Amino acid sequence: MNDNVYVGNAGQDAPLDRGWILGHFKDLGDPRHSTDVEIKWGVHPPGDERTQWVTGEARTALLVLISGRFRVELPGRSVLLTEQGDYVVWGQGVDHSWYAEEQSVVLTVRWPSIPGYRAPDRPTGPAA
Repeated sequence: MNDNVYVGNAGQDAPLDRGWILGHFKDLGDPRHSTDVEIKWGVHPPGDERTQWVTGEARTALLVLISGRFRVELPGRSVLLTEQGDYVVWGQGVDHSWYAEEQSVVLTVRWPSIPGYRAPDRPTGPAA
């Protein structure tokens, strides 16, 4: 048996680490540990949004629409992804936010995978 293999399901694994299924934040020795790249499987209900913009981004990112209708907000530009396979890439230093116009699934790839910015946890419970 090769211990350097992991077989999983993005829909099941993603909620365990805020959607991220590969990156520096996985345990050393886990085949999903990487300092080269991060991959996220994002499942977003209608109206889900990133209310706080990501600023000072030190990575390059690629976001691909799997299903739904998803808007990525960039400085001076709003990109609406509507067809499966639509994608947007932004480089280091580009601030961003996003909004799910309808139930959406997106795949995000960021590189390199470096410790740093982390969005605040979302509130839960009746006041959320």
